[in-house]
Amino acid sequence: MPPPSSSRIRRALISVSDKTDLVEFGRFLSDNGIEVLSTGGTANVLRDAGVQVTEVSDHTGFPEILDGRVKTLQPLIHGGLLAKRGDPDHQRAMDELGIAPIDLLAVNLYPFEATVAEGADFDACVENIDIGGPAMIRAAAKNHESVTVVVDPADYGIVMKEMKANGGATTASFRKRLAAKAYARTGAYDAAIGGWFNEQVGETFPDRIAFGGKLGQIMRHGENPHQLAAFYRGGECRPGVASAEQIQGKELSYNNFNDTDTAFELVAEFEPTALAIIKHANPCGVAVSATLVDSYAMALACDPESAFGGIVACNRALDAATAEEIVKLFTEVVIAPEVDPAARKILAAKENLRVLVTGAMPDAAAPGMSLKSLAGGFLLQGRDNAVLEEMKVVTRRAPTEAEMADLEFAFTVCKHVKSNAIVYAKNKVTVGIGGGQTSRVNSSRVAAWKAEDTARAAGEKTSRAAGSVVASDAFFPFADGLLAAAGAGVTAIIQPGGSRRDDEVIAAADERGLAMVFTGMRHFRH
Repeated sequence: MPPPSSSRIRRALISVSDKTDLVEFGRFLSDNGIEVLSTGGTANVLRDAGVQVTEVSDHTGFPEILDGRVKTLQPLIHGGLLAKRGDPDHQRAMDELGIAPIDLLAVNLYPFEATVAEGADFDACVENIDIGGPAMIRAAAKNHESVTVVVDPADYGIVMKEMKANGGATTASFRKRLAAKAYARTGAYDAAIGGWFNEQVGETFPDRIAFGGKLGQIMRHGENPHQLAAFYRGGECRPGVASAEQIQGKELSYNNFNDTDTAFELVAEFEPTALAIIKHANPCGVAVSATLVDSYAMALACDPESAFGGIVACNRALDAATAEEIVKLFTEVVIAPEVDPAARKILAAKENLRVLVTGAMPDAAAPGMSLKSLAGGFLLQGRDNAVLEEMKVVTRRAPTEAEMADLEFAFTVCKHVKSNAIVYAKNKVTVGIGGGQTSRVNSSRVAAWKAEDTARAAGEKTSRAAGSVVASDAFFPFADGLLAAAGAGVTAIIQPGGSRRDDEVIAAADERGLAMVFTGMRHFRH
């Protein structure tokens, strides 16, 4: 006999878009003497497999209408899902109206998210907004005291196992867990529809907003071992760490996800061959060159000490020559749009090295949103996707063509360095990076110190910052930050401008024969 808290299943309704494992589940129910109600394509699949099925229209005595838009929105269906078992008034109404109880509901929804992701037109997306499915799911989940609701084909197996263990019934605690999952699914579904509709009407910040996601991975811990963490897939369709195929290595950690996203978004900024090495969400080195292997060597040379245990990202297919160099140093993650077969063999020798293949590069200029949680709320802002279009020369000397190319490179990298951010670069290679400091002058000093220290470690007599350019993510509030860069040997500066002391900063640059350009654009990254 079923335990007292269990609910025996005698009638089930199955209506699914995703037919995965449908036949096995339907056959199990039918073989256990359960009446199976179904609709349209689901009924056809089950019937073709030899499963006895009753069409919903036969059960209700009401035909599907409006091209199938109305088939389960019917009192005999919702009454069967919502009626309280054991309630005299509910039982009386069911008897009077001929409402038969429905004890199990298996529904998955029209593929709205997939339809949007495929780039379908407006009408096709609207047609894939499910109405009857969410209504039935919510009804069944509300009445979870008596009804088992299944919204994921991956759960068919555990439902069958539960029923076998309980004489064809399910327990109250089991139904409650499935109900929670059901409401989460309809919530995420509605969030996707609401977000898409807001995009269609140009509403960036609606009065109410919702987000949804699907669990991708529960992690051992968060940033620190005492913190819980998980990864969810959701939001925009964008090539990157969230959508990548992991072809080898350990599971990604919380910090791996964060750092790898930073790295891949950085190299996506560049059209030429680029490679970046990231540590703790900050670049250790970035380089643009004719070949990937040269880009790696130059990026590594910027700060080889910090690169140990870092993330390597490139915007080209990873080749064998570059892979040979990468495996010489302990690296946590490698991410690339493709990895050549020969490179895969080389990387496989480092079995713990996580290797991610994205299939494509994200569009750095594409619109998008970023979210940051706060106590009691969250901040939502557009992605920093602005493209530098014009620069104003503010010093007596204008940058040379080579300096201008390096200035644009350095300012692009600066966008991905924690504020206050300072980047020294020469020949489209970073030679010193300072970020995350509480004063801009200290970031200038840290970057200069790194450029000098790295040169000394390599046996070079001159700091690598000598003859470089410098980029600042925000204006110099005083001349001291510029003077620190000038002392390191820079020849040109790029910064947003806009300080009350711009005149002092410009004068300091002119006194030293430096070229400086203002962008009018800031790139804070906190």
